[in-house]
Amino acid sequence: MATNPLPAETHVGPVTVRVGSIEDVGPFYRQTVGLQMIDREGDRLALGTNDTGLLYLVEDPSAPSRPRDAAGLFHLAIRVSDRGALADALTRIKERSRLTGASDHLVSEALYLRDPEGNGVEIYCDRPREDWRRGEDGRIVMDTLPLDQADLREAAHGQARLPTDTDMGHVHLEVTDLERSVQFYGDRLGMNLQDNGWNGAAFLAAGDYHHHVGLNTWNGRTGPVGDTRGLVSFELVLPNEASLSTLVARLEAAGHEIDRENGTAVTDPDGIGIVLRTD
Repeated sequence: MATNPLPAETHVGPVTVRVGSIEDVGPFYRQTVGLQMIDREGDRLALGTNDTGLLYLVEDPSAPSRPRDAAGLFHLAIRVSDRGALADALTRIKERSRLTGASDHLVSEALYLRDPEGNGVEIYCDRPREDWRRGEDGRIVMDTLPLDQADLREAAHGQARLPTDTDMGHVHLEVTDLERSVQFYGDRLGMNLQDNGWNGAAFLAAGDYHHHVGLNTWNGRTGPVGDTRGLVSFELVLPNEASLSTLVARLEAAGHEIDRENGTAVTDPDGIGIVLRTD
């Protein structure tokens, strides 16, 4: 358990990604992923379900591509509430894009793909919590096994859009120093380490969820996030003002600078922005 754990109700909110062209990337998230356009204002496109924003694309044609050594996004993970919606996503992907992976993680079933600018995307559905297993150390047991796609297809609803209760389940980040990042997200933010039995990866969460943040060093990233295309920030949503104030005070006491000009934001050790807000 984290020394100062976040409230269990804490969850991940919208993710902001910088792209070179909204016209190139936006249709992928609408037609293949199944998000709806909520708002378009200038160089910013809000995507989500109904009026709930899940993903913000910020256009900057002058931004260079993310360097091969830079930390940043491994994938953003959109969570659907039932297998039928996941099966519908599989159909759309097969028709319009290409799967880069399809996995049974024991706690969830997941599909993986990339947007037109190479950003990783996961669409997944959790298995019932009562079916999650824990090891002798109390940590959640996860794995990466082949997903039975034929069985999944049988659950399809035939919908072209993600259901309205879809949310951003987690983010998975590429970091430069795994131990340092685990310390930040665990000791500083207050997430519980749920699984670090992977070579070069760790998974942390508020409460007893399997993970709200994944961290890995698999691709040997050595530099911080810059003003390039790719991940800009993600939101961490706390249940009330008291919990937010407690977290901000703890971060400031530990020497972390809080940016109050753009909401309430902090950066992780690799420069990835985290916007802190209440539900």
